[in-house]
Amino acid sequence: MSNPVLHAFFLGRAFAEVLSEKVEDSLTNALSELGKFDAEQREQLRQFIEEVQYRAQRDVSQDSTSSTTTEDGSPVDLQETIDDLRAEIARLKAELKNYRSQQV
Repeated sequence: MSNPVLHAFFLGRAFAEVLSEKVEDSLTNALSELGKFDAEQREQLRQFIEEVQYRAQRDVSQDSTSSTTTEDGSPVDLQETIDDLRAEIARLKAELKNYRSQQV
């Protein structure tokens, strides 16, 4: 290559090709790592959600079994319990009213 302009042209073209390949490799590696990171984060989020749902389900099943049976294992009538609590509230209101009327 005796012509310096022709030599510079081929040198510039080779430089551009090599630089393009290196940038392409770097970009491909960066996107690959980003994809791996994204997949790992999604998996960790999925596992976290499963753990939360498992614990919530476990707590619900423990709560429902403990609140629907008495200590001796017999089932509890929830409506009866509510009625008993309402009667107790009414009785306490009446006693409070009597106490206040005696204080006047």
